[in-house]
Amino acid sequence: MTNIIHRETSEAIIGAAMQVLNELKPGLDEKLYENALVIELKKRGHRVEQQRAFPVYYEGQLIGTLIPDLIVDNAVIADPKVVTAFNENHIAQMIGYLAITGLHLSILLNFKCAKLEWKRVVREQS
Repeated sequence: MTNIIHRETSEAIIGAAMQVLNELKPGLDEKLYENALVIELKKRGHRVEQQRAFPVYYEGQLIGTLIPDLIVDNAVIADPKVVTAFNENHIAQMIGYLAITGLHLSILLNFKCAKLEWKRVVREQS
């Protein structure tokens, strides 16, 4: 069996997202799911940072700020979406977020349909 990075936090995020989707139903605005996910994860005892800003540098100069939706337990980025399907842009965005934040796992969560869809994006440890 392979070792899954941040297994317990991943399972908690997915479980909380399922609870939120069951309660709110599909197809609402992403921000509503994000806010509800914060409430559900905190209720379950997790530390959640919402919209934490990370400075982005190029050649030593500040070029802007990256703001992931949620960081859970200072370990996993959770990114709620309401999309038809995850695509390469979503995955590329998460790879960029992981590179900037220094974290190794993000989870895309899709609230578009009655059944929660999710995808883990892992940045390899170097």
